[in-house]
Amino acid sequence: MREPSAVFVQSDLSDGLTTAVRSGSTWSAAGAEVSWNDGTVDVTATTISRVALRWSERLPADALILGDAWERSYGDLQWRHVQPERLLPWYFLVHDPQTGSTAGAGVDVQPSAFCAWTVDDDGFTLWLDLRNGGGPTHLRGRTLTAATVRLFNDGGTPWQTLNAAVATMSTRLPARPEPAPVVGANNWYYAYGENFDEKAVLQDATTIVELADGHPVKPFSVVDDGWYPGGVCSGGPWDSGTPGVFDDMAGTAAAIKAIGARPGLWFRPLLVREPGRWASTGPHDKPGRALDPSYPEVLDGVRADLQRFRSWGFELVKHDFSTYDVFGAFGPAMGSRLTRGGWQLHDTSRTTAEIILAFYREIRSAAEDVVVIGCNTVGHLAAGLVDVQRTGDDTSGRDWERTRKMGVNTLAFRLPQHNRFFAVDADCVPCTPQTPWELNERFLDLVARSGTALFLSIDPAARTDRSDRALRNGIHLALSGGAAAENTAIEPTDWLVNTTPNAWRAGDEVLHYDWSRPWGADPTAN
Repeated sequence: MREPSAVFVQSDLSDGLTTAVRSGSTWSAAGAEVSWNDGTVDVTATTISRVALRWSERLPADALILGDAWERSYGDLQWRHVQPERLLPWYFLVHDPQTGSTAGAGVDVQPSAFCAWTVDDDGFTLWLDLRNGGGPTHLRGRTLTAATVRLFNDGGTPWQTLNAAVATMSTRLPARPEPAPVVGANNWYYAYGENFDEKAVLQDATTIVELADGHPVKPFSVVDDGWYPGGVCSGGPWDSGTPGVFDDMAGTAAAIKAIGARPGLWFRPLLVREPGRWASTGPHDKPGRALDPSYPEVLDGVRADLQRFRSWGFELVKHDFSTYDVFGAFGPAMGSRLTRGGWQLHDTSRTTAEIILAFYREIRSAAEDVVVIGCNTVGHLAAGLVDVQRTGDDTSGRDWERTRKMGVNTLAFRLPQHNRFFAVDADCVPCTPQTPWELNERFLDLVARSGTALFLSIDPAARTDRSDRALRNGIHLALSGGAAAENTAIEPTDWLVNTTPNAWRAGDEVLHYDWSRPWGADPTAN
């Protein structure tokens, strides 16, 4: 990729961006030096907040633009016409509808900065957010490799180009071994963290094993939020279950295994129930209770939690809420600011991205052979450090529209990340009395065919002969690897114009999913 045409530097947040002066492949401004070496961007500074790299290039007329999301997507991934203020985290593609060609640029996974692009008629800009919390990072003369930039050429179709782009950005990761399909039960979307106990958990395990119908790949059964004292999303310590409800977590895990499923567990690693030491000073709705992961003691505690879960016998751990607990905001509210200004993490010598990477690496190391799911984790940083990534916001066991918006959208636009960055998890397929099974069944079929992670929230009260037949078929297909097991890739074919694609293709098979008519897939039905 050619060198940028201009570079801008912001040292302190009280200063604006300063145009850097070029000398060879180095640009200097505001006490910082930015160097370019075949796409690798190094920054040497005493204090640094942001660096912007600009390329001048005229866009095609009527171009369509696609980007990614900071963490989960929220039903908001889509191709759009040029929108200069639109922030495109991590990578972008430009599609020319006149020629049919697609190209773009991005950064390698696991960068040391939060990286986003903006695209306008005259070119594109890479914004490297090098802050620590809501203030500048004090590098004290250290040279930081902030990011490695990659250029994407046309791959034949927009879908093929995105697949090639994701592969290019993940070449630095170790080769991903062929993973076993991740399929199982998760009780969240019918229990929602309340009114469930060990008996209900063991019933879930029995249900998923029954529906797996003897498949040689064992399904998981995940105990989601609500198993510990303090109420839903209340935080740790994570050393025991709720007395009288989950008195023996090791016993619960053993009982799930005895039924024939693999036990899984949810936790929120960066929140505690009572304010205490090593708390973040950042914005949060629970002041003093969000932990600052730049403290070594916090990472020690997270490591101890993972080791405890392993000792209890859990084979999968889902860690959640950490992006919110660091920034005080979910993805859509982060925008270009990421977080409110005026606060910093304890260790101000590292960027927020570096600190989050260290946190993810600690979890990966401590988990050892346990399957790790990241939820509300930063996908481009978590790549290679989680086995499974929840790529979209929550589906729903109460509102089908939310499942359509969140689940279908994230599967369509982030499916190319599957088995390159991590296994994609578009979130649970509900089977509940509050949502139409006719629509959930279609979502089940799509997820199962895709070969991505498939979790199901099955309310015993919603089971019927029809739902059980579909569940058995979907679970068996997913446990067998989906359409990909037969070297048949699935892809959306109307994704340029539809945020929740109805038209899909699997090899030579043309598929149509009607996401709005619960009475049948035939669009002429009445």
